[in-house]
Amino acid sequence: MRPFFNVLKEGLTISKNDLQINEQIRDSEVRVVSADGQQLGLMSAKEAQEIAYEKGMDLVKIAPQAKPPVCKIMDYGKYKFELNKREKENRKNQKTVNIKEVQLSPSIDTNDFNTKCNHAVKFLKKGDKVKVIVRFRGRELSHSQIGYTLLERFAEQAKEAGSIEKPAKLEGRNMIMFLAPLS
Repeated sequence: MRPFFNVLKEGLTISKNDLQINEQIRDSEVRVVSADGQQLGLMSAKEAQEIAYEKGMDLVKIAPQAKPPVCKIMDYGKYKFELNKREKENRKNQKTVNIKEVQLSPSIDTNDFNTKCNHAVKFLKKGDKVKVIVRFRGRELSHSQIGYTLLERFAEQAKEAGSIEKPAKLEGRNMIMFLAPLS
């Protein structure tokens, strides 16, 4: 496995994912693209840097895997700012889905069952997924069909707010079912 960070002599760390700019470009020959997207052709990295400095911009290696590598003349600070702004906007628009858990037992009483079901409906209406677990203790495991009927009844009662995402499945001493909110 290659290291993710490259450590310089001064002790600074530079991510391998960052683009090479200006003096970091050590290739003998590069293909240069101007800021407006026009091809300037093949030239040495020194010549390309001089052209970039004349325009008051940076030379950035955008395609290091190409033969010869492709460099673009651009304002690197502005580019990084726009990139960070886009990433921040994407994170803001992401919706995180929480998974709430409701635990039942095979011998649950009706009022307790209704209360747990109401909680699950409330979670589903808020947009969260619900993981419904029936825990079997001792000899209850030999009557796993009770768990299936209990979870079917639970899904039936919560159907106005959510639907079954993963049907009931026995895993060890627990029977698990996932409910997803209706869109």
